[in-house]
Amino acid sequence: MQHKNNLIEDLEVLYSGEPPSIKEAFRIQKELSLKVVKTPGARRVSTIAGVDIAICVKEKKLVCGMILFSYPELEEIERVWTVSDEVFPYVPGLLGFREAPCVIRTFGELRERCDMIMIDGHGLAHPRGFGLACHVGVLLDVPAIGVAKKCLYGGFSEPGLKKGERELIRGKDREVVGAALRTREGVKPVFVSIGNRTDLYTAVVVALECSRGFRVPEPTRLADKYVASLKKDVCG
Repeated sequence: MQHKNNLIEDLEVLYSGEPPSIKEAFRIQKELSLKVVKTPGARRVSTIAGVDIAICVKEKKLVCGMILFSYPELEEIERVWTVSDEVFPYVPGLLGFREAPCVIRTFGELRERCDMIMIDGHGLAHPRGFGLACHVGVLLDVPAIGVAKKCLYGGFSEPGLKKGERELIRGKDREVVGAALRTREGVKPVFVSIGNRTDLYTAVVVALECSRGFRVPEPTRLADKYVASLKKDVCG
């Protein structure tokens, strides 16, 4: 836990200064993208945190909620939340600079160990291979996966209609960047990609294991509901 606390403190210092310009953000993003680890670690995943963010537009605040579950049982262990000032504008493709700071701050509130983070967003399936799941995973140095409701980048064939069917998502150079996964029979697929310190096979298995009768896996589905209730209190 000491390593985690020190890391969170270092990142808090990093994000306490002036935010980068958009030009500088693109440069940082490219540099950080080289740090994504595309292989799983030796530690078994026994806890997983789902995270979601809501924006209070008028107040210029970001509300982040995170729920930690046992895995694969998905029994809730704890839930934490934070409110942060919006310091970086909405720029397509640079969502990490807007939202990663509040995710990192919320992660720091967890008392129990988190083995993996599941984010409602993209990882490698991003025009520059560095979506929010990568941004958070690399800066926190933890395994992370992105499970999004829409495809941001790449092409894919529609997977079969049965639960568990999947098709690879390929980028402009035909490289594999993710997978379109059917988590429930007859519903639209979700889009799974590596965030950090895992591989696509593991990311798909985890997303499928966490799907309990709904299209969206439980960690992010319940985090979304949690944040929606928090937003009512924070934003009015």
